[in-house]
Amino acid sequence: MERSIIGTLILLLTAMTTYSGFRHSHYFDRNKFMVDGILKSKQYDRLLSSGFLHANWIHFGFNMIALMAFSISLEHLLGIWTFLFLYLASLLGGSLLALYIHRSHGDYSAVGASGAVSGVIFATIILYPTSSISFVLLPLEIKNWVFGIAYVLISIYGIKSQLGNIGHEAHLGGALTGTLLTMAIRPSVITENWWMILLVVVPISTFLVLLIRNPTMLLVDNYWGQEVARIRNRKPLGKTEKSLDEILDKIAQKGVESLSKKEQQLLDKYRNKL
Repeated sequence: MERSIIGTLILLLTAMTTYSGFRHSHYFDRNKFMVDGILKSKQYDRLLSSGFLHANWIHFGFNMIALMAFSISLEHLLGIWTFLFLYLASLLGGSLLALYIHRSHGDYSAVGASGAVSGVIFATIILYPTSSISFVLLPLEIKNWVFGIAYVLISIYGIKSQLGNIGHEAHLGGALTGTLLTMAIRPSVITENWWMILLVVVPISTFLVLLIRNPTMLLVDNYWGQEVARIRNRKPLGKTEKSLDEILDKIAQKGVESLSKKEQQLLDKYRNKL
């Protein structure tokens, strides 16, 4: 019976660190992903160490089952060290995207290997887009390319809507990292499975470009780019609207953290109005 050497070692290491986190709260707090810890305290190791902690055993189980399901064939194809590099790089990519999106939320924290596992899953999807994925305990199979599209769209919607207590940012960052690394490691997939690459890269890239160009899209509920644009393009009706335009410009140029308390209150009032 074939086994994944690196996948098994990662599972054992993650189990031990997760258990340590449950037993010792100071260990958990020091190694979890936390924006202030990374940006203010320069504890950059949190970008990786957080991927070996989990919120509970169910969280751990889902991630490790997915890892073991996809790691066997991928490790044999890429080799032990390349597979390990892909896993850690995807973990880092997921953490970096989460850090960028939540850079103004100092108390934001997260744990879990979801970014790394997403990278492994999408490397498999890019290599074998027409194969099928089956689900544990469910008599259901779905094509890899269908799963990949759904995963990307749900992650984007989850980031925008803050859907559930889930690190959608890490999922999306890990998926993109896994896809790009697979293209670099196995260049032949660019010509063989170019359509699958486009189905993954285009929506993610489009979302990230919109996010970078207009950070306010994450601050206003149900806003995907059009509504505020229409408001900003019409003539000001009073001092409040003029102040709002200035606040949105300030956010775009300097980030959310540059807002004063009064400006944040005005922005909150506007969000409630929408």
